[in-house]
Amino acid sequence: MNTSTQPGTPSLLRAINDRAALQVLLERGPLTRPELGALTGLSKPTASQLLARLQDAGLVVLDGIREGLPGRTAELYRINPGAAHVAALDVTPARIAASVADITGAVMAEYRLPTPGRSAGDVVERVRSAINGACLQAGVDPAALHRVVIGIQGAVNPVTARLGYAAHIPGWHIPDLVGTLRDGLGVAVDVENDVNLVALTEQAHGIARGHEDFVLLWADEGIGAALVLGGRLHRGATGGAGEVGYMPTVGAPTSRETGKRGDHGFQALAGGPAVLKVLRAHGLRGTDPAQAMRNAVRDAALGGVRAERAGAALREIAARLAMGLAPITAVVDPEIVVLTGGMLLAGGNVLSELVEQELHALTFPRPPVRMSIVESNPVLTGALGLALATARDEIFSSTVPS
Repeated sequence: MNTSTQPGTPSLLRAINDRAALQVLLERGPLTRPELGALTGLSKPTASQLLARLQDAGLVVLDGIREGLPGRTAELYRINPGAAHVAALDVTPARIAASVADITGAVMAEYRLPTPGRSAGDVVERVRSAINGACLQAGVDPAALHRVVIGIQGAVNPVTARLGYAAHIPGWHIPDLVGTLRDGLGVAVDVENDVNLVALTEQAHGIARGHEDFVLLWADEGIGAALVLGGRLHRGATGGAGEVGYMPTVGAPTSRETGKRGDHGFQALAGGPAVLKVLRAHGLRGTDPAQAMRNAVRDAALGGVRAERAGAALREIAARLAMGLAPITAVVDPEIVVLTGGMLLAGGNVLSELVEQELHALTFPRPPVRMSIVESNPVLTGALGLALATARDEIFSSTVPS
Protein backbone atom coordinates (compact mmCIF):
# COMPACT_ATOMS: atom_id res chain seq x y z
CA MET A 1 0.00 0.00 0.00
CA ASN A 2 1.32 3.45 -0.93
CA THR A 3 1.43 5.61 2.21
CA SER A 4 3.37 8.55 0.75
CA THR A 5 1.94 12.02 1.12
CA GLN A 6 -0.33 12.92 -1.80
CA PRO A 7 -1.50 16.36 -3.00
CA GLY A 8 -4.34 17.69 -0.92
CA THR A 9 -3.85 15.37 2.06
CA PRO A 10 -3.86 16.71 5.62
CA SER A 11 -0.14 15.93 5.93
CA LEU A 12 0.69 18.08 2.92
CA LEU A 13 -1.52 20.92 4.11
CA ARG A 14 0.14 20.81 7.52
CA ALA A 15 3.55 20.92 5.86
CA ILE A 16 2.54 23.94 3.77
CA ASN A 17 1.19 25.74 6.85
CA ASP A 18 4.31 24.89 8.86
CA ARG A 19 6.64 26.31 6.24
CA ALA A 20 4.53 29.44 5.84
CA ALA A 21 4.50 30.02 9.59
CA LEU A 22 8.25 29.46 9.93
CA GLN A 23 8.92 31.89 7.09
CA VAL A 24 6.71 34.53 8.73
CA LEU A 25 8.47 34.02 12.06
CA LEU A 26 11.82 34.44 10.33
CA GLU A 27 10.77 37.68 8.69
CA ARG A 28 8.49 39.20 11.34
CA GLY A 29 8.99 37.37 14.65
CA PRO A 30 8.72 37.17 17.58
CA LEU A 31 4.93 36.95 17.24
CA THR A 32 1.93 36.05 19.35
CA ARG A 33 -0.38 33.22 18.35
CA PRO A 34 -3.09 35.62 17.07
CA GLU A 35 -0.50 37.65 15.12
CA LEU A 36 0.85 34.51 13.48
CA GLY A 37 -2.67 33.39 12.63
CA ALA A 38 -3.53 36.76 11.10
CA LEU A 39 -0.34 36.88 9.00
CA THR A 40 -0.74 33.31 7.69
CA GLY A 41 -4.53 33.29 7.40
CA LEU A 42 -4.85 30.39 9.85
CA SER A 43 -7.63 30.00 12.39
CA LYS A 44 -6.79 30.20 16.10
CA PRO A 45 -7.15 26.43 16.66
CA THR A 46 -5.01 25.65 13.60
CA ALA A 47 -2.35 28.17 14.67
CA SER A 48 -2.30 26.65 18.16
CA GLN A 49 -1.87 23.12 16.79
CA LEU A 50 0.84 24.34 14.40
CA LEU A 51 2.85 26.06 17.14
CA ALA A 52 2.63 22.98 19.36
CA ARG A 53 3.87 20.85 16.47
CA LEU A 54 6.77 23.20 15.73
CA GLN A 55 7.73 23.37 19.40
CA ASP A 56 7.79 19.57 19.59
CA ALA A 57 10.05 19.54 16.52
CA GLY A 58 12.44 22.00 18.21
CA LEU A 59 11.92 24.64 15.52
CA VAL A 60 10.00 27.20 17.61
CA VAL A 61 10.51 28.36 21.20
CA LEU A 62 8.72 30.70 23.59
CA ASP A 63 10.17 34.21 23.71
CA GLY A 64 8.54 35.70 26.77
CA ILE A 65 5.20 37.45 27.00
CA ARG A 66 3.70 40.66 25.69
CA GLU A 67 2.00 42.78 28.30
CA GLY A 68 0.02 46.00 28.20
CA LEU A 69 -2.51 44.88 25.59
CA PRO A 70 -6.27 44.45 26.12
CA GLY A 71 -7.21 41.00 27.32
CA ARG A 72 -4.95 38.42 28.88
CA THR A 73 -1.16 38.38 28.48
CA ALA A 74 -0.01 36.92 25.15
CA GLU A 75 2.90 34.53 24.74
CA LEU A 76 5.51 35.31 22.08
CA TYR A 77 7.02 32.71 19.78
CA ARG A 78 10.18 32.83 17.67
CA ILE A 79 12.35 30.55 15.55
CA ASN A 80 14.69 28.47 17.68
CA PRO A 81 18.16 29.80 16.72
CA GLY A 82 19.73 26.50 17.75
CA ALA A 83 17.60 24.44 15.36
CA ALA A 84 20.53 24.41 12.91
CA HIS A 85 23.85 26.10 12.23
CA VAL A 86 25.73 26.67 8.99
CA ALA A 87 29.26 27.76 8.09
CA ALA A 88 30.65 29.81 5.21
CA LEU A 89 34.22 30.11 3.93
CA ASP A 90 35.91 32.60 1.62
CA VAL A 91 39.06 31.09 0.12
CA THR A 92 41.80 33.16 -1.56
CA PRO A 93 45.42 32.26 -2.38
CA ALA A 94 46.50 33.93 0.85
CA ARG A 95 43.91 32.88 3.46
CA ILE A 96 40.64 31.26 4.49
CA ALA A 97 37.99 33.41 6.20
CA ALA A 98 35.20 31.49 7.95
CA SER A 99 31.95 32.46 9.63
CA VAL A 100 29.18 30.60 11.46
CA ALA A 101 25.51 31.55 11.65
CA ASP A 102 22.41 30.10 13.30
CA ILE A 103 19.24 29.23 11.38
CA THR A 104 17.90 32.79 11.76
CA GLY A 105 20.92 34.13 9.86
CA ALA A 106 22.57 35.76 12.87
CA VAL A 107 26.37 35.62 12.42
CA MET A 108 27.86 34.21 15.62
CA ALA A 109 31.60 34.30 14.89
CA GLU A 110 34.26 34.83 12.23
CA TYR A 111 37.75 33.33 12.02
CA ARG A 112 40.79 33.53 9.71
CA LEU A 113 43.64 31.23 8.80
CA PRO A 114 46.60 31.95 6.50
CA THR A 115 47.13 29.81 3.36
CA PRO A 116 44.26 27.68 2.07
CA GLY A 117 46.27 24.44 1.73
CA ARG A 118 48.90 22.99 -0.62
CA SER A 119 47.74 19.38 -1.08
CA ALA A 120 44.50 17.37 -0.95
CA GLY A 121 44.98 16.31 2.67
CA ASP A 122 46.22 19.76 3.62
CA VAL A 123 43.16 21.40 2.03
CA VAL A 124 40.77 19.30 4.11
CA GLU A 125 42.76 20.00 7.28
CA ARG A 126 42.94 23.75 6.65
CA VAL A 127 39.22 23.93 5.94
CA ARG A 128 38.49 21.89 9.07
CA SER A 129 40.74 24.15 11.15
CA ALA A 130 39.01 27.28 9.86
CA ILE A 131 35.56 25.84 10.59
CA ASN A 132 36.61 24.61 14.03
CA GLY A 133 38.07 28.02 14.87
CA ALA A 134 34.84 29.81 13.97
CA CYS A 135 32.71 27.19 15.76
CA LEU A 136 34.83 27.42 18.91
CA GLN A 137 34.30 31.18 19.07
CA ALA A 138 30.57 30.71 18.41
CA GLY A 139 30.17 27.95 20.99
CA VAL A 140 28.88 25.56 18.31
CA ASP A 141 29.79 21.89 17.92
CA PRO A 142 31.38 21.54 14.43
CA ALA A 143 29.86 18.05 14.19
CA ALA A 144 26.39 19.61 14.45
CA LEU A 145 26.76 21.91 11.43
CA HIS A 146 24.02 21.38 8.88
CA ARG A 147 25.85 22.69 5.81
CA VAL A 148 29.07 24.41 4.71
CA VAL A 149 29.35 26.63 1.62
CA ILE A 150 32.82 27.54 0.35
CA GLY A 151 33.42 30.52 -1.92
CA ILE A 152 36.58 30.33 -4.03
CA GLN A 153 38.25 32.13 -6.95
CA GLY A 154 37.37 29.41 -9.44
CA ALA A 155 34.46 27.17 -10.46
CA VAL A 156 33.70 23.48 -10.01
CA ASN A 157 32.90 21.77 -13.30
CA PRO A 158 29.70 19.77 -12.65
CA VAL A 159 30.78 17.15 -15.22
CA THR A 160 34.35 16.50 -14.04
CA ALA A 161 33.82 17.54 -10.37
CA ARG A 162 37.17 19.35 -10.53
CA LEU A 163 37.95 22.98 -9.75
CA GLY A 164 38.77 25.06 -12.81
CA TYR A 165 39.81 28.64 -13.51
CA ALA A 166 41.95 28.55 -10.37
CA ALA A 167 45.54 27.76 -11.31
CA HIS A 168 46.61 30.41 -8.76
CA ILE A 169 45.23 28.36 -5.84
CA PRO A 170 47.40 25.23 -5.44
CA GLY A 171 46.16 22.12 -3.69
CA TRP A 172 42.50 22.48 -4.61
CA HIS A 173 42.71 20.76 -8.01
CA ILE A 174 41.80 17.30 -6.77
CA PRO A 175 39.37 14.68 -8.09
CA ASP A 176 35.83 15.11 -6.74
CA LEU A 177 36.64 18.22 -4.72
CA VAL A 178 33.19 18.54 -3.15
CA GLY A 179 33.01 14.83 -2.28
CA THR A 180 36.51 14.89 -0.78
CA LEU A 181 35.63 17.85 1.42
CA ARG A 182 32.28 16.36 2.40
CA ASP A 183 33.80 13.03 3.40
CA GLY A 184 36.72 14.67 5.19
CA LEU A 185 34.58 17.12 7.14
CA GLY A 186 31.56 14.90 7.76
CA VAL A 187 29.07 17.58 6.68
CA ALA A 188 27.26 18.54 3.46
CA VAL A 189 29.48 20.90 1.42
CA ASP A 190 28.93 23.15 -1.58
CA VAL A 191 31.74 24.96 -3.44
CA GLU A 192 30.71 28.11 -5.32
CA ASN A 193 32.51 30.75 -7.34
CA ASP A 194 33.24 33.78 -5.15
CA VAL A 195 31.92 36.38 -7.62
CA ASN A 196 28.69 34.38 -7.96
CA LEU A 197 28.29 34.62 -4.19
CA VAL A 198 28.87 38.37 -4.35
CA ALA A 199 26.05 38.57 -6.91
CA LEU A 200 23.73 36.65 -4.58
CA THR A 201 24.58 39.12 -1.80
CA GLU A 202 23.91 42.04 -4.12
CA GLN A 203 20.60 40.51 -5.15
CA ALA A 204 19.48 39.98 -1.55
CA HIS A 205 20.86 43.07 0.17
CA GLY A 206 22.35 45.49 -2.35
CA ILE A 207 21.73 47.75 -5.31
CA ALA A 208 20.49 44.82 -7.46
CA ARG A 209 17.64 44.00 -5.08
CA GLY A 210 14.41 43.69 -7.04
CA HIS A 211 16.15 43.17 -10.39
CA GLU A 212 15.59 39.92 -12.29
CA ASP A 213 18.39 40.38 -14.84
CA PHE A 214 21.71 41.98 -13.95
CA VAL A 215 25.44 41.75 -14.57
CA LEU A 216 27.94 42.14 -11.75
CA LEU A 217 31.53 43.01 -12.58
CA TRP A 218 34.20 42.43 -9.93
CA ALA A 219 37.68 43.86 -10.37
CA ASP A 220 40.69 44.12 -8.10
CA GLU A 221 43.91 42.25 -8.93
CA GLY A 222 41.78 39.90 -11.02
CA ILE A 223 38.59 40.53 -12.94
CA GLY A 224 35.42 38.46 -13.13
CA ALA A 225 31.69 38.71 -13.56
CA ALA A 226 28.43 37.07 -12.52
CA LEU A 227 25.16 36.82 -14.43
CA VAL A 228 21.71 36.70 -12.86
CA LEU A 229 19.03 35.91 -15.45
CA GLY A 230 15.35 35.62 -14.62
CA GLY A 231 16.23 36.02 -10.95
CA ARG A 232 18.52 32.98 -10.99
CA LEU A 233 22.29 32.74 -10.99
CA HIS A 234 23.61 31.49 -14.36
CA ARG A 235 26.62 29.19 -13.89
CA GLY A 236 27.06 27.76 -17.38
CA ALA A 237 27.65 24.20 -18.59
CA THR A 238 31.09 23.88 -16.96
CA GLY A 239 30.52 26.34 -14.10
CA GLY A 240 32.58 28.99 -15.85
CA ALA A 241 29.93 31.57 -16.76
CA GLY A 242 31.35 34.96 -15.80
CA GLU A 243 35.03 34.05 -16.11
CA VAL A 244 35.46 37.14 -18.28
CA GLY A 245 39.11 37.67 -17.45
CA TYR A 246 39.87 35.19 -20.24
CA MET A 247 37.45 36.89 -22.69
CA PRO A 248 39.03 38.22 -25.90
CA THR A 249 38.59 41.98 -25.80
CA VAL A 250 39.30 44.72 -28.31
CA GLY A 251 42.54 46.46 -27.36
CA ALA A 252 44.05 43.47 -25.54
CA PRO A 253 46.30 40.64 -26.78
CA THR A 254 44.67 37.25 -27.28
CA SER A 255 45.73 33.82 -26.01
CA ARG A 256 46.80 33.05 -29.57
CA GLU A 257 49.50 35.70 -29.16
CA THR A 258 50.49 35.16 -25.53
CA GLY A 259 49.56 31.53 -24.87
CA LYS A 260 46.66 30.52 -22.62
CA ARG A 261 48.67 31.19 -19.48
CA GLY A 262 49.92 34.56 -20.74
CA ASP A 263 48.52 38.00 -20.02
CA HIS A 264 45.61 38.35 -22.43
CA GLY A 265 41.92 39.22 -22.78
CA PHE A 266 39.86 41.45 -20.50
CA GLN A 267 42.25 40.83 -17.60
CA ALA A 268 45.13 42.29 -19.60
CA LEU A 269 43.02 45.30 -20.53
CA ALA A 270 41.29 46.17 -17.24
CA GLY A 271 42.53 43.90 -14.45
CA GLY A 272 44.40 45.33 -11.47
CA PRO A 273 47.93 45.28 -12.93
CA ALA A 274 46.76 46.94 -16.16
CA VAL A 275 44.85 49.65 -14.29
CA LEU A 276 47.81 50.31 -12.01
CA LYS A 277 49.99 50.73 -15.09
CA VAL A 278 47.54 53.25 -16.59
CA LEU A 279 47.39 55.26 -13.38
CA ARG A 280 51.17 55.34 -13.02
CA ALA A 281 51.53 56.43 -16.63
CA HIS A 282 49.45 59.49 -15.65
CA GLY A 283 51.67 60.20 -12.64
CA LEU A 284 49.37 58.62 -10.04
CA ARG A 285 50.91 56.39 -7.38
CA GLY A 286 49.71 53.66 -5.06
CA THR A 287 50.98 50.40 -3.63
CA ASP A 288 48.07 48.52 -5.22
CA PRO A 289 45.32 49.23 -7.77
CA ALA A 290 42.73 50.21 -5.15
CA GLN A 291 44.99 52.75 -3.43
CA ALA A 292 46.06 54.24 -6.76
CA MET A 293 42.40 54.49 -7.78
CA ARG A 294 41.53 56.31 -4.55
CA ASN A 295 44.38 58.74 -5.23
CA ALA A 296 43.04 59.35 -8.74
CA VAL A 297 39.52 60.12 -7.47
CA ARG A 298 40.97 62.44 -4.82
CA ASP A 299 43.13 64.32 -7.34
CA ALA A 300 40.24 64.59 -9.82
CA ALA A 301 38.35 66.69 -7.27
CA LEU A 302 41.24 69.11 -6.61
CA GLY A 303 41.26 71.13 -9.81
CA GLY A 304 44.25 72.24 -11.87
CA VAL A 305 46.81 70.08 -13.64
CA ARG A 306 46.55 67.20 -11.16
CA ALA A 307 42.79 67.04 -11.72
CA GLU A 308 43.22 66.99 -15.50
CA ARG A 309 45.77 64.21 -15.24
CA ALA A 310 43.59 62.14 -12.87
CA GLY A 311 40.49 62.75 -14.97
CA ALA A 312 42.23 61.51 -18.11
CA ALA A 313 43.39 58.38 -16.30
CA LEU A 314 39.89 57.64 -14.96
CA ARG A 315 38.35 58.13 -18.40
CA GLU A 316 40.84 55.71 -19.95
CA ILE A 317 40.11 53.10 -17.28
CA ALA A 318 36.35 53.58 -17.73
CA ALA A 319 36.73 53.11 -21.49
CA ARG A 320 38.63 49.87 -20.93
CA LEU A 321 36.02 48.54 -18.52
CA ALA A 322 33.22 49.51 -20.92
CA MET A 323 34.97 47.71 -23.78
CA GLY A 324 34.69 44.44 -21.85
CA LEU A 325 31.19 45.12 -20.58
CA ALA A 326 29.82 46.05 -24.02
CA PRO A 327 29.59 42.51 -25.52
CA ILE A 328 28.12 41.17 -22.27
CA THR A 329 25.54 43.94 -22.20
CA ALA A 330 24.70 43.48 -25.88
CA VAL A 331 24.03 39.75 -25.39
CA VAL A 332 22.35 39.78 -21.97
CA ASP A 333 20.52 43.16 -22.09
CA PRO A 334 20.53 43.47 -18.26
CA GLU A 335 18.36 45.78 -16.18
CA ILE A 336 21.42 47.01 -14.31
CA VAL A 337 25.21 46.61 -14.21
CA VAL A 338 26.79 46.48 -10.75
CA LEU A 339 30.46 47.31 -10.16
CA THR A 340 32.29 45.94 -7.14
CA GLY A 341 35.65 44.58 -5.97
CA GLY A 342 38.37 46.54 -4.18
CA MET A 343 39.67 48.44 -7.21
CA LEU A 344 36.25 49.44 -8.55
CA LEU A 345 34.84 50.34 -5.15
CA ALA A 346 37.82 52.67 -4.70
CA GLY A 347 36.66 54.53 -7.81
CA GLY A 348 33.22 55.12 -6.30
CA ASN A 349 30.43 56.91 -8.12
CA VAL A 350 32.96 58.96 -10.09
CA LEU A 351 34.11 55.79 -11.83
CA SER A 352 30.64 54.23 -12.24
CA GLU A 353 29.34 57.38 -13.93
CA LEU A 354 32.27 57.39 -16.36
CA VAL A 355 31.81 53.67 -17.13
CA GLU A 356 28.11 54.28 -17.77
CA GLN A 357 28.90 57.07 -20.22
CA GLU A 358 31.43 54.93 -22.08
CA LEU A 359 29.17 51.85 -22.13
CA HIS A 360 26.16 53.77 -23.43
CA ALA A 361 28.31 55.11 -26.25
CA LEU A 362 29.11 51.53 -27.33
CA THR A 363 25.84 49.58 -27.04
CA PHE A 364 22.15 49.92 -27.83
CA PRO A 365 21.07 48.59 -24.43
CA ARG A 366 21.71 51.37 -21.93
CA PRO A 367 21.47 49.85 -18.46
CA PRO A 368 22.34 52.01 -15.48
CA VAL A 369 25.81 51.29 -14.08
CA ARG A 370 25.88 51.45 -10.30
CA MET A 371 28.51 50.92 -7.62
CA SER A 372 27.81 48.24 -5.02
CA ILE A 373 26.48 49.41 -1.65
CA VAL A 374 27.14 46.11 0.16
CA GLU A 375 29.40 46.36 3.19
CA SER A 376 31.54 43.76 5.00
CA ASN A 377 32.62 40.59 3.14
CA PRO A 378 30.07 39.90 0.36
CA VAL A 379 31.54 36.45 -0.38
CA LEU A 380 30.89 35.25 3.17
CA THR A 381 27.46 36.90 3.20
CA GLY A 382 26.52 35.19 -0.06
CA ALA A 383 27.87 31.83 1.12
CA LEU A 384 25.92 32.05 4.36
CA GLY A 385 22.79 32.99 2.42
CA LEU A 386 23.18 29.96 0.15
CA ALA A 387 23.85 27.65 3.11
CA LEU A 388 20.88 29.01 5.03
CA ALA A 389 18.50 28.68 2.08
CA THR A 390 19.38 25.00 1.71
CA ALA A 391 19.36 24.31 5.46
CA ARG A 392 16.00 26.00 5.97
CA ASP A 393 14.49 24.10 3.07
CA GLU A 394 15.56 20.83 4.70
CA ILE A 395 14.96 21.74 8.35
CA PHE A 396 11.58 23.35 7.72
CA SER A 397 10.46 20.12 6.04
CA SER A 398 11.30 18.06 9.11
CA THR A 399 7.75 18.27 10.49
CA VAL A 400 6.38 16.33 7.52
CA PRO A 401 5.73 12.68 8.45
CA SER A 402 7.96 10.23 6.59
